[in-house]
Amino acid sequence: MGQDCSEQEPITKTWKKTLYAVWLGEVLSIAGFSTSTPIIPFFLEDLGIRDPGQLKLFVGLVQAIPAISLAVMAPIWGSLADNYGRKPMLLRAMFGGAIIMVLQGLSVSPWQLLALRTLQGAITGTVAAAMVFVASASPEEERGYSMGLLQMAIFLGSSLGPLFGGYLSDAFGHRMNFFATAGLLFLAGVVVSLFAVDDFVPPVNRKSVFRSLVPDFSPLAGSGSLALWTLLAVVAADQIAGSILSPFLPLFIKSLSTTSAHVASDTGLVLALGAVAASVAAVLIGKISFRLGYRRTLIFCMGGAALFTFPQAFVRTTTQLIVLRIISNFFIGGNMPSVNALIAMRTPQGKQGSIYGLRSSIASIGAGVGPVIGTLVALSFGYPAVFIATGVVLAFSGIAVPAFVSLREGRIHEGRTMKADPGNGP
Repeated sequence: MGQDCSEQEPITKTWKKTLYAVWLGEVLSIAGFSTSTPIIPFFLEDLGIRDPGQLKLFVGLVQAIPAISLAVMAPIWGSLADNYGRKPMLLRAMFGGAIIMVLQGLSVSPWQLLALRTLQGAITGTVAAAMVFVASASPEEERGYSMGLLQMAIFLGSSLGPLFGGYLSDAFGHRMNFFATAGLLFLAGVVVSLFAVDDFVPPVNRKSVFRSLVPDFSPLAGSGSLALWTLLAVVAADQIAGSILSPFLPLFIKSLSTTSAHVASDTGLVLALGAVAASVAAVLIGKISFRLGYRRTLIFCMGGAALFTFPQAFVRTTTQLIVLRIISNFFIGGNMPSVNALIAMRTPQGKQGSIYGLRSSIASIGAGVGPVIGTLVALSFGYPAVFIATGVVLAFSGIAVPAFVSLREGRIHEGRTMKADPGNGP
């Protein structure tokens, strides 16, 4: 017993050291990207675009095309992680991103910026790389907490970046934001390089670099594939639910107010408090999700998110909306740690990179599709209908989990060790 404890302590310290290093690296990385992204329209004006129609076109392209290149490349980088290590892929995303951001800061034409933004999407992808790293480094019983902490890093970085970027842009000009982003990404890479430990063991039949460019999606066709497909669909639904309101939320808040004087500040308050609630939930629920059961926790959170989203269609004041958004976002924030932990548990260790890469692609697509759905629903049926649509998406996802994601046989799962049971489902 004493020997087991002495062996366990260094292992525990190693994975926690790695987790906290990756967490800090992701806070810096996401804050960095969020520092420069909001000022893109103003920077395009600095590069010579004056026509409003052309400006809208370039803003749309600069935002959409990097998401497409990221969605294409994420599974490929994940496959390379499976064959050559997780830490090198995370460092590639951070240091590579730093170089690309410096070049963006040196851009002298809109087309140069567009090309570099496309390259940014293809080379970076720090979130997917960090998820693969954390999933492989964390003990199974701590995976929900690890994923929750990583989700908190994303929320925190997304909140800090625009604030820092706004002051920086006003003080030193828009171009400086790109250099600041590069500096934060470089610092993130240094933190991960010095403190994160990758216990990666190359597979016996390691693929060549060329063959590794083809992701291994075989878990999606084998035993238990229906559960994996369902979990990936939940990822898409979660991203859609999180982004579907973005195009018209200020207008909906304006319709609730008797005066338009505080619409901007009220919108910011709704978004900020929702992000804080989701961030807190990611850690708190992630911490207890293994004991409660990842599957059970996911069903509870999806149901709670749907339950508190529907009433938002019928609010009459901004205060009512804020209260309901805080509660619904708390449940939404609790979804992802359990989803990511379940994906890891249902994917063989040597193939997690490819599947998490695909997960990142689906999340990127979901985040892009959400605002389109929201706009179409709002135009057709009015603003309140978007809350109904969001609730329906969350409710159907919550129903799909118990229907298609069953208890995993022969694994430590749902907080206890289970014996193999052929009738346990996929």
